[in-house]
Amino acid sequence: MTRAEFEEAVSDALDTLPPDITDRMDNVVILVEDEHPTEDILGLYEGIALTERYEYSGHLPDVITIYRKPILEMVDDADTAKREIAITVAHEVGHHFGIDDDRLHELGFG
Repeated sequence: MTRAEFEEAVSDALDTLPPDITDRMDNVVILVEDEHPTEDILGLYEGIALTERYEYSGHLPDVITIYRKPILEMVDDADTAKREIAITVAHEVGHHFGIDDDRLHELGFG
């Protein structure tokens, strides 16, 4: 899967999220990087979750990063990669909404 195909799969994953979720996403950008510099992770949310924003103004956007190489290394084909990308995107968006890892795992996202 090329970088462009991977980025398109991330965009497609966002498009599959329900509109009532994507409409509520606020001040967040989604990036694709090859890999995290120090950790072997699939994605990372950095920011202030919506549930923690009280006096929130003037902040830089939250960042969701999806890591291309670790995802592609764990799959055998493009269809499986797309499923893993969708799960990873949903997992990191869940963090944007203040959902912790344990709950996301219970829900099947990671």
